[in-house]
Amino acid sequence: MDTLTPLRPVPSLCAVAAALIIWFLIPVPAGVAANAWQLLALFVGTIIAIIGKAMPIGAVAVIAIALVAVTSVTHPDDPGAALDDALSGFSNQLIWLIGFSIMISLSLNKTGLGARIGYYFISLFGKKTLGIAYALTLAELTLAPITPSNTARGGGIIHPIMKSIAESLGSKPELNTSGIMGRYLSLVNYNINPITSAMFITSTASNPLIVSLIAKGTSGSVELSWSMWAVAALVPGLCSLLVMPLVVYLLYPPEVKSTPDAPRFARDKLQELGALTLPEKITLAVFTLLLLLWAGIPAMIFGPALTVNPTTAALIGLAALLATGVLSWQDVLKHKGAWDTVVWFSALVMAASFLGKLGLIDWLSQTVGKGIDQMGMSWVGGTVLLIIIYLYSHYFFASTVAHVTAMLAAFLTAGIALGAPPALLALILAFSSSLMMSLTHYGTGTAPIIFGSNYVTLGEWWKTGFVMGAINLLIWMVIGGAWWKWLGYW
Repeated sequence: MDTLTPLRPVPSLCAVAAALIIWFLIPVPAGVAANAWQLLALFVGTIIAIIGKAMPIGAVAVIAIALVAVTSVTHPDDPGAALDDALSGFSNQLIWLIGFSIMISLSLNKTGLGARIGYYFISLFGKKTLGIAYALTLAELTLAPITPSNTARGGGIIHPIMKSIAESLGSKPELNTSGIMGRYLSLVNYNINPITSAMFITSTASNPLIVSLIAKGTSGSVELSWSMWAVAALVPGLCSLLVMPLVVYLLYPPEVKSTPDAPRFARDKLQELGALTLPEKITLAVFTLLLLLWAGIPAMIFGPALTVNPTTAALIGLAALLATGVLSWQDVLKHKGAWDTVVWFSALVMAASFLGKLGLIDWLSQTVGKGIDQMGMSWVGGTVLLIIIYLYSHYFFASTVAHVTAMLAAFLTAGIALGAPPALLALILAFSSSLMMSLTHYGTGTAPIIFGSNYVTLGEWWKTGFVMGAINLLIWMVIGGAWWKWLGYW
């Protein structure tokens, strides 16, 4: 007998109630168009449904697209145009860049190349527990530019390697031996993820959305290319990756600090994998090509005629993997995560875009800016306050995309109104959008995977997250700000 798909009643009712209250009961503020306020009602309801996990995020997105089309909030006098608006997110190149990149990253697991990279670094640096931590860090950093799913990277590739190392040395939660090294390595395993996610446009799904929101919020004056983002993140990112394992080491030092057997264990695993296979070689070649194209190296060497659009480059990479048989079309079709991302990203980008076009983001940012301005702060103090609020408000979000969509555009415009240099503010907001993942055990999809291994208590996780959130923010604002100034970005 068929059964209905369960709907979570409480978050569903909260989402519907919030949308109805904003739409019908809260007066439209002066200076805001009625249809813009109505779109805000649908948007807030959608965000609440996503945060509360009322339904799978893709299902929520489809409902949101349908409501925008049915209510014609973007074009009250033209239902046909409103339908075009509702579906407009699917024509966004950045959305397809992430979708194609997620499909491409399938090859890391399918060929075993991801595990090989991880074990290789362990074999080099694994004689000390701290060395294992840095080996995991290097492995994830290597994978980050070509794995736009931070969950797949940190939870699907690096975590199994970390867990096998800990278990091989007798650190198991069920034996109450997490303190040997499993607790420490788990915390490191997770806290690598927010940092590497901040370092490349293609290292987490929300970054292309951020690029789009920043371009719109600055009227095109700040357009972050793949190479500009990577260069800007290089110095603060490496500083964070260098500092983080040491900070966690001080907070929760492992009982076993010397691990002479770990490199041998990793070499045994590499021996099991055997010689580099043809599919692995092809995958490695495709990823190298993608990095060169995304970084714009051919255009730098041979001229602008060889400039390749990032989404076109991703298409080339996916086509190469399909043509060579490394991936099959069935592999692509079965990757629900990629198609799901395309759907819900399209809905959120569409809604955020029209909130800007209808003037609501400008109104909201002016309201926030006036509130801070009345406190008598300079643009420096106001910017710092905005960033702190933006980062630590992630305690209330279980989705980075939901957080970015709900807050980034408004905070960007508010900061610019306070006098903050647009490029400086844009970069800090962009990178904070990943760094904030460190805070909680639900902050991003990687968190429940690693937390679910039971090496770390909730208190230990939150304490580490709060400390690393503050340290990362300090590094990226101070060292990052100085680096971007030297680069001439602001």
